[in-house]
Amino acid sequence: MTRGERGIRGRSFDRSIVEGPIGRAVWKLAWPTMLQNAIGGLQGLVDHAMVGHFVGYAGNAAIGVSWQIFLVVQVFIGSLFTGMGVLVARFAGRNEPGNVNRVVYQAFLTAALLSIGILAPLGYFLAPSLLDLVNAAPAVRADALPYIRTMFLFSFGMMVFFMLGGALRSAGDARTPLRLGIWLTVLNLALNAVLIRGLGPVPAFGTLGAAMGTVIASGIMALVAARFLASGRWVIRIHRGLDWRPDPAIIRQLFRFGLPTGIQGVAMNIGGVILLRFVGSLANSAEAQAAYSVGYSQLFSLVTWTSVGIMGATAAVAGQNLGAGRPARSAQGARVASRIGVAVALGIGLVFLTIPELLLRAFGMDDPVVVRLATELLAFLSVSGIFVAVALAYNGALQGTGDTRGALYISLVSQLALPLALCWGAQETVGLEARHIWLAILLGHVTRCVLGVVRFGQGHWKRIDVTVK
Repeated sequence: MTRGERGIRGRSFDRSIVEGPIGRAVWKLAWPTMLQNAIGGLQGLVDHAMVGHFVGYAGNAAIGVSWQIFLVVQVFIGSLFTGMGVLVARFAGRNEPGNVNRVVYQAFLTAALLSIGILAPLGYFLAPSLLDLVNAAPAVRADALPYIRTMFLFSFGMMVFFMLGGALRSAGDARTPLRLGIWLTVLNLALNAVLIRGLGPVPAFGTLGAAMGTVIASGIMALVAARFLASGRWVIRIHRGLDWRPDPAIIRQLFRFGLPTGIQGVAMNIGGVILLRFVGSLANSAEAQAAYSVGYSQLFSLVTWTSVGIMGATAAVAGQNLGAGRPARSAQGARVASRIGVAVALGIGLVFLTIPELLLRAFGMDDPVVVRLATELLAFLSVSGIFVAVALAYNGALQGTGDTRGALYISLVSQLALPLALCWGAQETVGLEARHIWLAILLGHVTRCVLGVVRFGQGHWKRIDVTVK
């Protein structure tokens, strides 16, 4: 291959994913993603801790409520990246760099149109109604409205960052997204330290400062990443030789595989929003929302960071090996990944059970009612994390091989219908209490785990074809 050809292709794909030991292939992709998620998640924890100390628990609740709403819409647009990941993994497994580059560019083009043209204006104007939907307490609403509007208006930088991370991992490079994630986190923390509490001539923006730091940092990182994407130094490259026009064939494939994931994500987050509505209906609604936001949205992320990293690794390994004509390695990869996830979840669950008060104090949570509710929630989550780890590993295998509809059906049952029905039943019979909501969350995760393992074992994913004409 000449130097010019390498410039068009970018770096070569890592063939050890489809040829070497499967455990090493999973771990090679999993550990950078797990570490990246942990570092990025720690940034969220620090943001919550800073807001908790300088604003109060109402600020923590505002961030938790806002993120739950924001993710409902963002996940739908981000579902295109799942469709992109299916195509990239298959074409990387077949060693077809030209098709990989085409798919990534078309995903970027489509996400830009949806994010800037639809998400920003609609999110800004609908934000007050969305906060009403979750019964946000007045003190929470006052901080949440400017936060969520800022996130909606300037979300494109985050979209670019997530898109590139998913594309690179699907192509077999998980270390570059890790490096980008570290720089993004450092920049975000520096900005938030100034914008939340104020420094010198910069006023204290409080909860809004956390949103400002996030969108500014992600915007800067998106510009830096775009330069590297054009340079040919990555395994994926957007170069001048590409057809810059929208490609209907690729876009259809993006929606074919991505749309079920988008519906899945929206359904799961709508379920989360409705759970927040149930939380908001409790006697101590503001305290319960704070406990939910810190316990489930933040501390439980210690499990989901690693599990989502494993999910991404499993998707790439399963998709590439299926593309290379080795479905047995795809199945083996899912089993190995789930074992890694369970080991991590067991350790984190032990921490939840032994030092819950210490964890909560880090967020400035010393209100007795909040501490009691959050400690109770963490006890349920210490068990729930084991099932989440297995569920996400097999969810990644289903999505990576293209069975996104199967993952959708599982989520509709386990993350929407079941927990909400349990909460409604308790509300209509014995009277809803916080422990009923915590139990509904646990049973939803158990159901998702069982259904995911069963669906993958049926082998429908082996017969899914991926082509781009």
